[in-house]
Amino acid sequence: MIPAKNMQKNVSFADNILAMNWESLLSLKRFGDQHVRKRIDQDEARLGFEVDFDRIIFSDSFRNLQDKTQVVPLSKTDFVHTRLTHSLEVSVVARSLGRMVGKFIIDKYPDLKNKGFHANDFGAIAAAAALSHDIGNPPFGHSGEKSIGEYFHSGEGQRFKNQLNEKQWQDLIDFEGNANGFKILTESVNNIEGGLRLSYATLGAFTKYPKESLPKKPTRHIADKKYGVFQSNLSFFTELAKELGLEKTRNDKDVAYARHPLAYIVEAADDICYTIIDFEDGINLGLISEDYALEYLINLVRDTINTKKYNSLQNTQDRISYLRALAIGNLIQEASRIFIENEESILAGEFTLSLLEKCRYEAQINDIIKLSVEKIYQSKEVVEKEIAGYRVISDLLDVFIRAVNNTHEHQASNYDKLILMLLPDRYRQKHEELYKRILNVCNLVASYSDSYAILLHKKIKGIDLG
Repeated sequence: MIPAKNMQKNVSFADNILAMNWESLLSLKRFGDQHVRKRIDQDEARLGFEVDFDRIIFSDSFRNLQDKTQVVPLSKTDFVHTRLTHSLEVSVVARSLGRMVGKFIIDKYPDLKNKGFHANDFGAIAAAAALSHDIGNPPFGHSGEKSIGEYFHSGEGQRFKNQLNEKQWQDLIDFEGNANGFKILTESVNNIEGGLRLSYATLGAFTKYPKESLPKKPTRHIADKKYGVFQSNLSFFTELAKELGLEKTRNDKDVAYARHPLAYIVEAADDICYTIIDFEDGINLGLISEDYALEYLINLVRDTINTKKYNSLQNTQDRISYLRALAIGNLIQEASRIFIENEESILAGEFTLSLLEKCRYEAQINDIIKLSVEKIYQSKEVVEKEIAGYRVISDLLDVFIRAVNNTHEHQASNYDKLILMLLPDRYRQKHEELYKRILNVCNLVASYSDSYAILLHKKIKGIDLG
């Protein structure tokens, strides 16, 4: 429930006069459109929602995920997931979930079918949004986000605090990969208007946290857990929310909206994959013993396991793969069931938890996550490499921001000029506003793969002159 202390300032999720409607939520509109895109007029061989998927997968930002940490930074093994393989897997799960939910929604609202919508449209939207869900994440895993924030909160970046407004400063000290992803997908660059120009439906499903950085966690609603939009992108986000018919959740000067319902699907797909597949990576790395692994996974699939088939498998890896596939299948069924049972409260913005928090396997999931935190995320290998990542990101930010700002102030040293030559053209563009200059540098550093960030760090430190 939303705490009572917030009820006077904010429009309660339960106080919405009208629920959102699916036709608006499935908008095919793209940035800059001058005409309405109707579903019934779409080419079935080249559906707009599927075009979104293609644009994401061919983008430079998506390609960079192939060398970004998912669990273990800079792992040299063949079987550990990167952000790219993780994103592809989340997309597959989201597509299945979306189709299951879509079939129910099309049956419940026949007018959608009359206007050309199909059950698979929901899967296509969810798949595209899920494919891009990590596109804004920095190198070195979640510590990458924290290290950018720390640079401003307690590092050299503190010097900018008094030059920025409160919300701009919060964007920096609480740097958020979700907001950076929205920036990448939507921001006009080098006269290319609207970023990737994805459909509004896909952008809505992508935005798990449809709010700005302040106030921080104003309610216990899942949509308020983090933020999803930088100050620099608020104007377009507001246009997007209005087009989709997202309900405003605060009536004051703060920007916040109810979630697009399919954001719950994208979130569930991510939760399923990182819970189960990160756990599998920990097993393959030897961080979690095989006995533990089998016990924890079997607890998730007791009701559906084929004991005869399981016992016929000859080695541990095959048994774990079988249990992993079965567990993911069970959780997909659970997540779709919960969404369908709560579809009306989700449309009204009243569903306050993630889908998996309501599932019957919640206790088993929490056991797996707890063990993963202890054995994987806090393992010596992970911690040591995250520490290195903090130093790499901090140094890159410091050198780049100084070069950009000194150039803006016509005080660039020869070193600054050389550093500026390392930056792509789009990051050399002059911005009068300090906030945008700094945020663009953060966006650049966040775009680097783990290996490239380390290589560049060595070069600017004079360690690698080869």
